Order: sequence, then structure tokens, then C-alpha cells
Amino acid sequence: MRDSYESPFCTRYASREMQYIFSNDFKFKTWRRLWIALAKAEKELGLDITGEQIAELEAHAEDINYDVAEQREKECRHDVMSHVYAYGVQCPKARGIIHLGATSCYVGDNTDVVTMDHALRLVRRKLINVMALLADFALKYKDMPALAYTHLQPAQLTTVGKRATLWLNELLMDLQEVEYRISNLALLGSKGTTGTQASFVELFDGDGEKIDHLEGLIASEMGFEKVVPVSGQTYSRKMDSQVLCALGGIAQTASKFANDLRILQNFKEMEEPFEKNQIGSSAMPYKRNPMRSERICALARYVMIDTLNPAFTSATQWFERTLDDSANKRIAVAEGFLAVDSILNIMLNVCDGLVVYPKVVRQRVMRELPFMATENIMMSAVKKGGDRQQLHEKLRLHSIAAGRRVKEEGEDNDLIERVLADPAFMLKREDLEGVLVPEHFTGRSAEQTQRFIDGCIRPILEQNGDILGEKAQLSV
Repeated sequence: MRDSYESPFCTRYASREMQYIFSNDFKFKTWRRLWIALAKAEKELGLDITGEQIAELEAHAEDINYDVAEQREKECRHDVMSHVYAYGVQCPKARGIIHLGATSCYVGDNTDVVTMDHALRLVRRKLINVMALLADFALKYKDMPALAYTHLQPAQLTTVGKRATLWLNELLMDLQEVEYRISNLALLGSKGTTGTQASFVELFDGDGEKIDHLEGLIASEMGFEKVVPVSGQTYSRKMDSQVLCALGGIAQTASKFANDLRILQNFKEMEEPFEKNQIGSSAMPYKRNPMRSERICALARYVMIDTLNPAFTSATQWFERTLDDSANKRIAVAEGFLAVDSILNIMLNVCDGLVVYPKVVRQRVMRELPFMATENIMMSAVKKGGDRQQLHEKLRLHSIAAGRRVKEEGEDNDLIERVLADPAFMLKREDLEGVLVPEHFTGRSAEQTQRFIDGCIRPILEQNGDILGEKAQLSV
């Protein structure tokens, strides 16, 4: 529709798969699954419900008569009751037992938990695929020396692959948090209007064991191991807040990765893939802008801010419930997932084609290496009989002069030439060539990278081999 607002998540960013999880079709089909689960459990526990009625409900679990539900909602102004009515139209024999003993939150809240479960599992799958791509990248470049930075100033050397493990380690932390949230999701169950299960006390003549069993049967039918132990009318909105915090963690990781890549692209050491016909700028044909990384940062900022929504919602649920959650919750949770899905799609695309420019990486290393190698130079000169204190002062002065030449005159770093010309050092060019080997300054980078991948990442990839190989084609 060109004449009304459309969410960019739907038109530009999020996958069709994630969009479907938060669609009305997924929601209302889950409502019907929950009504079937309730009826089955109530029948098993002795209520007057027949197999024929349940079969009728199951026959119409998927073919929702939306036209009837929409017309009914215009009349009664209640979404749940309009769908109870529409289901009853299709299932006349079962009409009287649909939603028996339940309140609206039975379908609403339980469906929200089912939805988050599906969405978290999709996030998990994409996270693991991003990790697989970065693990391959880290191993490929584990030995390539590169400048490391503190305060965005050249510090010592690392390797291109070791730096990738920093991104990967945060993704691992995010995966662990997502898996924890999945394992701790619990259905609301069948708690009734204020969480006391009073309606089910009436239905089951006060038999508490049957009421507890009812919830277990419903959870099992819906693929869950547990229900919340106590509740008001709704499950605690802290659950939403905790899930969104896990998504916020992914956003933090993604933003750090994308910002690092944007800076490296400015340095011309690395860049995101650039497609053959991609246009970088309408005015500057030569531009190769890191537009995908910039988009990651923009969406990540949205998600990090969005985590505040369920936090405030959780904090403003008075007593057994208020409706402070309803309008905010249906936007905040859905769009938090849609945004993270969008971020992971872009990361899949970017990490599948990361470009490294080895000669530029080496060139930048060699420009700074003389400064980093001063201690090694000094020790080589001491071995030839030089005075350490005198050499230290000379190196300090030579370094200042070389630095001034680079910064003030725009010339190359000539520290090595200054050392060679100073008789106090008694060093020849071949002596310094043996010192100025970048691979000698990367510490345990390669070993750390290999151990991290082998010990922390590879087991995850091996356990999830059936979901690897996912690609993401971006529409813009």
C-alpha cells in the first residue's frame, strides 16, 4: 500500500520468517492450538468433553474464518471472544466447550510465550551461523600481524584473526544468554482471571491435583516443560524484559563489530563486501561507504533503547495486572525481535564476504613497528656493548624526532635510519632487519585464536551442523 505507513522492518530489513512469527496468522493459529490443548486436558481429567468435539476443533485448527472473526469484533469489541465465536461457527458441536474455564490471557499470554520461543530459536540459529563465518575468518587470518589499538592509538601488534575472536567471543556470550532464556521460558498455563484458578476450582470441584495436572498437560501439548509457578492475571512482565535484554546484548555486540569494521575500512585494512553495481555516493563515484555496517549500528541503537520499554512495563504492573503493558508490549517485543533479525541478516551477509587488504595491513604495521621495537633495538645494541641508559635516552630523542617528522612534515617514519646513523648503537641494517619482523611482536595471538575456536566455538558448530550454511540476501 503506497498511501499508508509500512514498517521498514517489513519492507526493507526483517526476514519473512521472523515477520511470520509475529503475524496475526501465527497468533490466531496458536490460539486455536491452545484451545485444543485445553479441551484435551479437560477431557482427560474427566470433564464432559467428547472425542468428536476435539476432532472437530482439530479439523479447523488452521483454516481460520477471519471474515467472521473480524465482523464479530466490530460488534463485541473483544478480540478473544470474536475468535471464540468464529471458531464456534466452524465447530458447532464443540462451540460450548471452547475456552472453557479460561480467561483472555490464557490464549494471549501463552501465545506471547510461544511466539518468543519461536523467535528466540530463529535468533539462535542466525547467531550460530554468524559465529561459523567469523570462526572461519579468524582461523584464516590468525597469523597475519596487524596493529592493535588502545584509545584508538597504535599500541602493540595483534593479528587480524585474533581481533575477530573478540567479536566472536561476545557473540558466544550472547548465544549463551539466548539459550538460557529459551530454557527458562515458561507458559502462563491456566491461572484464571487473577491467577487464583478459581474457575478451575469450580470446574474440577476443588481438586487441586487435577488443576495442577491440567497445566502440565497443556504445557506438554504446546511443547513446554513448565508453567510459571504463580501469577496474577498475566505472566510476570519481567520475562519480556529479560528476553529483550538478551536481544539488547546482541545489539551491543553487533554495533561494536560494525564500528570496528567501519574504522578498519577508513584505514583501508578491511572492508565489508561491495557489490558490482553498488553506488557509494550520488555525488562522489569513487566512494565505497560501509553502508551495511552503518545500518547495523543504526538498528542496534534502536534495540538497545527498546530494552527500556519492557523494563518500564514490568515496573508499572499494579497488583494482578493493568493494561499499561498491552499497547507498548505488542510493539516493543515484536520490533525488538524484528530489528535483531535484521541485524543478524546483515551480519550474515557482511561476514560471508569480509575483505582484507594484506599489503595495506602490512604497510601500516611497518610504519609503526620501529616505535614498538625500540626495546628490542636497545637490547640488540646492549649486546654489542652499548650503555643501556645512554641508549634509552638516545632512542627517546630519536623517537620524538621521527614522530615530529611524521606528524608535522607528513614524511615517513625514519627512526630506523636515525638509529643506523648513530654510532652509539653499533648496529647494521641486517641487525635491525632481524628485529623488525612483525610476526615476532604478536605474542600468543595465533595460539589464542586456535585454542578459542577449538575449545569454545567448534563444539557448538559441530553440535549444530544441521543448521549451518545459512545465507542472507539483502533487499537494499
